[in-house]
Amino acid sequence: MTEREKMINGKLYNPMDKELEQLRLNARKLARKYNLTDEDNQEEQAQILRKLLPATEELPYLQAPVYFDYGCNTYFGKFSSANFNFTCLDVCEIHIGDNVMIGPNVTLATPMHPLLPEERNVRKKEDGSFYNLEYAKPITIKDNCWLASNVVVCGGVTIGEGCVIGAGSVVTRDIPPYSLAAGNPCRVIRKITEKDHMSDRIEKN
Repeated sequence: MTEREKMINGKLYNPMDKELEQLRLNARKLARKYNLTDEDNQEEQAQILRKLLPATEELPYLQAPVYFDYGCNTYFGKFSSANFNFTCLDVCEIHIGDNVMIGPNVTLATPMHPLLPEERNVRKKEDGSFYNLEYAKPITIKDNCWLASNVVVCGGVTIGEGCVIGAGSVVTRDIPPYSLAAGNPCRVIRKITEKDHMSDRIEKN
């Protein structure tokens, strides 16, 4: 099993592997190019995203700057968007559903590190090369979610359909569908129900 295969499958792997280093470098070059492209040059932005992300029916709207570890491990559904400073540490796969709104300064972080420093620290092999060990857990954000500004989602988390995650939350556990949740650590405040409709208020205004 290659280091890349170990990484995707959530096993301990060496992130200093040459193949992985090259993939990260490529992703960061593409992200930097995207970030430096004028917003009104949408055709060029789309071309860059097609190289950075897996093939998708509908490209997401990403407000620059954006940051990816690999890019190729992040999957977007239709009509999803992310505001400024979207950071995607996609060591394991990240799946973002349809119509997902992501606020500014949101981080999706799949990587995990050993708790013991002797397992976590960088070491030198006999051949002079360096290595360390880490692993990762996938992240899933289902359809029709809204993540407000400065949210952090940790590896291994699934956010159910129709959830709203309050600003500044750190999500360390699964959130059930149609929940309003917030806090550090993020906890469910209540269910989102039909009573939350704003159409009546809009019509009155």
